[in-house]
Amino acid sequence: MKKILLAAPLLLLLAACDKSADPIKVTELKPGEYEPKEWAKNWPLEHEGWEATANPTPAGKSYYKKGWDTDGKIYDKLSEFPYMPLLFNGWGFGIEYNEPRGHMWMLTDVLDVDPARRKAGGACLTCKTPYAQELQEKHGKDYFSKPFDEIHALIPKNHRELGAACITCHDPADASLKIKNEFTLGRALKDMGVDTAKLTNQDMRSLVCAQCHVTYVIPKDKDMKSTGVFFPWQNSRYGRIAIEDIIKRIKSDPAHLEWTQAVTGFKLGFLRHPEFELFSNDSTHWKAGLACADCHMPYTRAGSKKISDHRVMSPLKNGMKACIQCHTEGEEWLTQRVKSIQDRTASLQLRAGFATAAAAKLFERANGAAKAGRKVDQDLYSQAREYYEEAFYRVTFIGAENSMGFHNPPETLRVLGDAAYFAGKSEALLRQALAQAGVPAPAKLDLELDKYLANRGKKKLNFDRTVEIKDPFKTQARF
Repeated sequence: MKKILLAAPLLLLLAACDKSADPIKVTELKPGEYEPKEWAKNWPLEHEGWEATANPTPAGKSYYKKGWDTDGKIYDKLSEFPYMPLLFNGWGFGIEYNEPRGHMWMLTDVLDVDPARRKAGGACLTCKTPYAQELQEKHGKDYFSKPFDEIHALIPKNHRELGAACITCHDPADASLKIKNEFTLGRALKDMGVDTAKLTNQDMRSLVCAQCHVTYVIPKDKDMKSTGVFFPWQNSRYGRIAIEDIIKRIKSDPAHLEWTQAVTGFKLGFLRHPEFELFSNDSTHWKAGLACADCHMPYTRAGSKKISDHRVMSPLKNGMKACIQCHTEGEEWLTQRVKSIQDRTASLQLRAGFATAAAAKLFERANGAAKAGRKVDQDLYSQAREYYEEAFYRVTFIGAENSMGFHNPPETLRVLGDAAYFAGKSEALLRQALAQAGVPAPAKLDLELDKYLANRGKKKLNFDRTVEIKDPFKTQARF
């Protein structure tokens, strides 16, 4: 009888302990509460971490993708990879293309960047403001096509510099993970046949990130006005979004060709930050069941509480804390392992990038010869163009992805290897066509990289060409 009497208080105590582990709600949030300070009343520790994304990260922790280090520099991607301003000439990314800073800077960086990067209009806000879904629902096609400044002014004044916020990823009712941008990610998942009602919490710990950390297409009308935004996943399946399928989707409709490359004169699509696509494409960590948040928002102790660290950053800049939970080798060994993978990626990216740039310069020569009345074999030219575009999209895909290959090393090297192969095939065909037309093409091409770096529009950039990735295999030797 005593045992039974003792058990009851014990059960009550355990129940109380279990209940006390839940967050104590200070206030009930409105269904559409955008203001982070209101969320902070219920989740102050998470809010504190989110605010810390405004702070520079420790200098010297990351060899690549330094972003916003304590040295105070904004890193100029076009100087780091000098083939990029050649390939992107004629496009906003060829004028100013910086390594990203923390989440708190998402919208500010768009406001500060060269205006050429905002020519797509309101569509540019899709991944930069938590108001995107609301704006698209209310204004329809105008949301995409109207000038950026006009759509930006529709955001409440106090939130016109607010990037990803609590409501971007969470339901105000209970802070559960929720896809907010149904018109982009929600639609893309349905296109792949994903039943969103059956997604697990672990799925959601990646998918809320995939609202922004993906590539996308901004279709254009005949006047080059934006008509929408979509993720080019229609030929893919969940867990296997391959670059081949993305390219096929982009090339399926002329409306998807967003700009004209100056050096070749070709209308092309573009690829932006495809972190989710690369990571989820059968990578080792994806197959092991990990989500984006496991590595970039590891669980941490805050007093007596265990929370997900909302100061989202690379594990390299956080002492490899996330990695050490599974890998026992220690911070130094793991850091060197990451750097080794990234070194190989950088080397092959430079090889493929310069090879693609060389093909672009040969197209420039072939176009000039045709204008001068020389007969350039159109079959060879067309075949070379097909190979060139395959190379361009692949090298741009990896160059835009923000892990320098670490999210999926085998796939990264496969894509870059294919890019170098296609660029080489394009160059060979162009040299054949030029030889038949009697146009000289020297073995060592002058890519005129300094010209493209210097001629980057009217805006005066505060960058010296001091930050440059050195290729350990001297990729540039033959150019």
